[in-house]
Amino acid sequence: MPRNAAPKTKKLESMNLTELRARFREVVGEETRSPNKKFLIRRIEESLAAKKRRSPSRRATATAPSAPPPAPTAPATTSAEGTQPARQRGRFAGVSLQQLQEKYREVVGRPTGSSNVSYLQWKIREAEAGRINVGPRPAREVKVREDGKRVIPLSFDAGALEALDKAWRNAGMPSRTEFFRRAIRRYLVDMGAPEVAALFAPNEDEQGPA
Repeated sequence: MPRNAAPKTKKLESMNLTELRARFREVVGEETRSPNKKFLIRRIEESLAAKKRRSPSRRATATAPSAPPPAPTAPATTSAEGTQPARQRGRFAGVSLQQLQEKYREVVGRPTGSSNVSYLQWKIREAEAGRINVGPRPAREVKVREDGKRVIPLSFDAGALEALDKAWRNAGMPSRTEFFRRAIRRYLVDMGAPEVAALFAPNEDEQGPA
């Protein structure tokens, strides 16, 4: 493991979930709602490592003990319209962002809104090499209880949840579920949707201070 990997990992581990998701979006180029901090940290580190490997300065350092003398500038080609820039090399040379996104959808099997060219190129290569899962992301399974009610996942930072629980207990509410029900009902009323708000009325055995 590189000597500087541990400090980076510690810095990521010190971030809360919101900060990690923002860092994920910045580095990986995709939005995520994953509550798994280990997954987010791993993906961030993998993306950073891939970018570092592709860095021209990194490749030059790895192949030579000292910087080579600057190569002479290749003469530009000329045409009737004037001087033209030197031709780019590489598989993705001259490929537009839109074409990259279309290639991503074709190879990875799902659309992307990312405008990070390096990330798109890396993801296409990884998919072609069989190192990542391709195809549409599976829908998150919703648990259904015996009484027909559905359980939806909610994730909070540990500190925020602790403070939230303390607040509703101090207010005399009987449960966290009742707190969420009242909060949703009040917000729906403020939105001008009283009929929907009525669906979140408290159960008789959960009545508490108004």
